[in-house]
Amino acid sequence: MNRSNVILVLILLIFFVISFLTNILGPLIPDIINSFDLRVGLAGFLPFSFFVAYGFMSIPAGLMQEKYSGKTVLLVAFALAFIGALLFGLIPQFSIALPSLFLIGIGMAMLQVVINPLLRVAGGEERFAFNSVLAQLFFGSASFLSPMLYTYLVQHVHKDTNPSTIIQLLNNLVPADLTWVSLYWIFTVITVIMIVVVALIQFPKVELKEDERVEIGSGFKALLANKYVILFFVGIFCYVGSEQGIANWTSKFLEEYHQIDPATTGASVISYFWGLMTAGCLLALLLLKLFDSRWVLVSFSGGAIVSLAVALFGPTSIVLYAFPLTGFFASVMWSIIISLALNSVPSNHGTLAGILCTGIVGGAVVPLIIGGLAELVGLRYAMLFLFLTLGYVFSIGIWARPLIKNETVKSFKELFKG
Repeated sequence: MNRSNVILVLILLIFFVISFLTNILGPLIPDIINSFDLRVGLAGFLPFSFFVAYGFMSIPAGLMQEKYSGKTVLLVAFALAFIGALLFGLIPQFSIALPSLFLIGIGMAMLQVVINPLLRVAGGEERFAFNSVLAQLFFGSASFLSPMLYTYLVQHVHKDTNPSTIIQLLNNLVPADLTWVSLYWIFTVITVIMIVVVALIQFPKVELKEDERVEIGSGFKALLANKYVILFFVGIFCYVGSEQGIANWTSKFLEEYHQIDPATTGASVISYFWGLMTAGCLLALLLLKLFDSRWVLVSFSGGAIVSLAVALFGPTSIVLYAFPLTGFFASVMWSIIISLALNSVPSNHGTLAGILCTGIVGGAVVPLIIGGLAELVGLRYAMLFLFLTLGYVFSIGIWARPLIKNETVKSFKELFKG
C-alpha cells in the first residue's frame, strides 16, 4: 500500500472516530440524568458543552492549519480528546462531565477542519467527491454502531458472572452503578491508539487552495456584510440544532412517554436514526443528479417535519419508526445548505466555510433550549421548538438564489453514461 492510500485509510478512520465520539451522547443522556439525579434543563448543558466548542474553535483551527502542519493539529486534537475522556473516566461526576465534553468537542472541531483538505491531497482531486461520500459512509457507520456498543457494555459490565478480560478490566475501572462510564474508557483507549498511529505515519504536504483558506480581514468583513452569508449561517445553526435536538432527546422522550428502556430499545432507535441518515445520503446522490437541490431540500425537510410530528404524538408502535425516519429526511440538509451557500458567494470560500462551520454551535444551543423548555412545559411540547428550526431549513429551498445551480441530467440514460 503506497503512502497516499495509507493516509486515505487513516482519514476514513478519523471520520469514523469523530462520529463514534460525537453522536453517542444522545443515548447516554437518560443514564446521565438518572445517575446524577439531574433536572432535564440541567442535562441540556451536556450537548451544549460539547458543541459550543465548534463555535469556539472552528475558525482558530483553520488558522492553526495554515501556521502548523496538519499532522501537528491532528495530534493536538486527539491529545485534547484523550484528556477529556480520561478525566471523566477517572472522575465520573457531572461537574467534570461539562469540561470533559468541551475538551473532546474542541478536539473534534480541530479534526473536522484538517481532514477535508488532507482528503483532497491524499485521495487526489479527481476522486475527491467519491472519497467524500465514502468518508460520510464511515462517519454514518460509526454513529450506527456506537449505540450498539453502549448497549453491550451496560448489559455486561458488572453483570457477567464469567466476564471476559476486557469486561473484567472495565469492572475494575467503573463503579457498579455507573456502567455507562465504561464508554469513556473505550474513548480513552481509542484516542491513545489514534495518537500513536498519527505520530508514526508520514504525512504529505498540504497546500491549501484559495477556497480552503481562512482569512481574518477584509474578506471576513465583506462576508459578514452579505445578508445571504448570515442567512446560511443561521441555516447551518438550525440544521445541526435540529439534528442534535432529535438525537439527544429522543431516548429520554421514549423513556418518559413510552416507558422504553434507553439502554436497549432507546439506543437502537438512535442507532437507526443515524443509520437511515447514512442511507439517505446515498439516495441524495441520485436525486441531486435529477433535481434542483433546492427542491430536494424542500421535499426532505418537509418529510422531516411530518415524521417529527408523528414521532411526538403517535402511538409507540409508530414512534419507534418515526424518529429514525427523521434521520433519513435530515440526510441531505447539511450538504445542500453548504453547497447552496458556497455557490451563492463568488469568492472567499475558505473563510465562508469557517463561518458556516461555526454554525455547528446550533448543536449546543438548540438541545439546551429544549431542555430549558422541558422544565416548563414537558419534553414533548419542548421538542415542538424543532419545528421552528426545521421550518427555517425548509425555507432555504424557497429563498436561496445560488449563482451556480447543481448540475442535473435530462434522462436516466445520461445519468449512467460513461
